[in-house]
Amino acid sequence: MEDKRFFSTTEAAKILGISRVAVFNRIKNGKIKAEKIGRNYMIPKENLGIVFNEVLSEKLKEEINQGVEKVVKQYGEVLLRLGNE
Repeated sequence: MEDKRFFSTTEAAKILGISRVAVFNRIKNGKIKAEKIGRNYMIPKENLGIVFNEVLSEKLKEEINQGVEKVVKQYGEVLLRLGNE
């Protein structure tokens, strides 16, 4: 992240890898704390970092689940045999 104090909703969406609408929804739901300046929302840098970690966690969980499914699909029978020994 660039050395800025605040990010716009567009910048936040790019950093988080989600749409601007998703950023607005998270602001509405209180998941992202933002300050309204005029007609725009600005997200403090420290608040964006917390959300960024949560998004990474969700992506990581999804990757892990996909990996487990793949292993079970390919080696399910072997895993069952190993479990019985």
